[in-house]
Amino acid sequence: MSRPAIAAGTPEFKRINRAMLFGGFSTFALLYCVQPLMPLFAHTFALTPAHSSWVLSSSTAALALAILVSSVVSDRFGRKPLMSAAMMAGGVLTLLCALAQDISQLLLLRAVLGLALGFMPAIAMAYLSEEIDPPSLGLCMGLYIGGSAFGGMVGRFAASVIGDFWGWRVALGAMGVAGLYAGFEFWRSLPASHNFRPGQGGLGNVVRNLRCHLADQGLPWLFALSFLLMGSFVSLYNYIGYRLLAEPYALRQSVVGAFSVLYLLGIFSSVWAGKLADRIGRRNVLWIVMIVMLAGLVMTLAPQLLLIGLGMALFTFGFFACHSVASSWVGRRARTAQALASALYLFFYYLGSSLVGSFSGVLWAHWGWGGVVGVLSAALALAFLIALRLRGLAPLEPVVPTVPP
Repeated sequence: MSRPAIAAGTPEFKRINRAMLFGGFSTFALLYCVQPLMPLFAHTFALTPAHSSWVLSSSTAALALAILVSSVVSDRFGRKPLMSAAMMAGGVLTLLCALAQDISQLLLLRAVLGLALGFMPAIAMAYLSEEIDPPSLGLCMGLYIGGSAFGGMVGRFAASVIGDFWGWRVALGAMGVAGLYAGFEFWRSLPASHNFRPGQGGLGNVVRNLRCHLADQGLPWLFALSFLLMGSFVSLYNYIGYRLLAEPYALRQSVVGAFSVLYLLGIFSSVWAGKLADRIGRRNVLWIVMIVMLAGLVMTLAPQLLLIGLGMALFTFGFFACHSVASSWVGRRARTAQALASALYLFFYYLGSSLVGSFSGVLWAHWGWGGVVGVLSAALALAFLIALRLRGLAPLEPVVPTVPP
C-alpha cells in the first residue's frame, strides 16, 4: 500500500540518508579506487597510460550497460534487494581483483564488478524519486551524491597511500573489505519501498517508456549533459596523476593521491547546489556552476603546483554541483518509468567516463596536458550551451489527479 512521501526531518528520512551515504560511498570507492593506481598497473603490466585507463574504463563501460538492465529488473522485482546484492557483490569482486595474476584477469574481474555495481546508481535515484517528497528530493539527492563524492575521495586516497607503501594488491584487498562492511550497513539502514509498483507490460512497455523519455523536450539534453560532464571529470583525474608524477613536480604516488581530498568540496557543493536548486530552480543554477567547472579546468594549465591544485578544486566543486542539479532534474522531469529515466542518465554518464576517459589518454600521449585540457574545454563549452538551452525549457504541467467515475 502506498503512503505519503517521506519529508525531511522524519526518522525514515534520516535512515534513508544514512543508507544512501553508505551506498554512494561504497559504489564510488570500489569503482574509482583503481584510478590513482593506474601508473602502478602501467609499470607492473607494461602498459601505456591509455591502455592502463581500461582498468577503470572496463568497469564503467560494463556498468553503463548494466544500468539499463537494472532499471527493467528492478521495475519487476523491487529496489532494496537488488541494491543490497549489488553492494555485497562489489566487495567480493574487489577482493578477487587483488588476486588477479595478469592484466586479462584484472580487466575481466573489473568488468564483472561494473556489471554488479550497475544495479546500484539508477535504482537508488528511482527509489529516492518514489519515496521522498518533491520539496526534499534535491537535498536527499545531494546527500547521496555527497556520499558518492566521499567514497570517491576515500577510495582514491586510501588506495593511493596503501599502494605506494604496500602495493596495489593490498590496496584492492582493503577496499574490498570496506565494501563488504558498507553493503551490510546499507542493507541494515534502508527502509523497504512503500511506493514501488512492479512494472507491467514487459519489453513493449520498456520501449514505449524509452520513446516517451527521448521525446521529452528536456530529458535527452540532460542525458547528453551527463556524458560530457562525467567524461571531462574522469579524464582530468585519470591523467593529472601522470603529470604530477613526472618532472618538474616528481611527486610521490601517495602525495598525488592526497589531491583526492578535494572531493570533500564535492560533498559540500552537491548538497549546497541541491538545496539552492530546490529554492530558486535548477535552470537558474546549472549554467552558473558549469562556468566554475570550466574556469577550474583552464587554471590547471598553470605551471605552479598551487594554481593546479586550486584549479582542480574549482573543477571538482563545479562538477558535483552540476551532477546534483542535473540528476535531480531527471527525477522531477520523468513522469513515468523513473528507474528507466535514471538509467538512461547514468548510462550516458558512465559511457562518457569510458569513451572520453580513454580518448583523452591518446591526446595525453601526443600533446601532453595541453591536449587533454583542449578536448575537455570543448566538451564543457558544448555542455554550457546545453545548460543555456535548458534555461528556456518550459516547465511540466502539474499532474491533475483523475477521479474515478
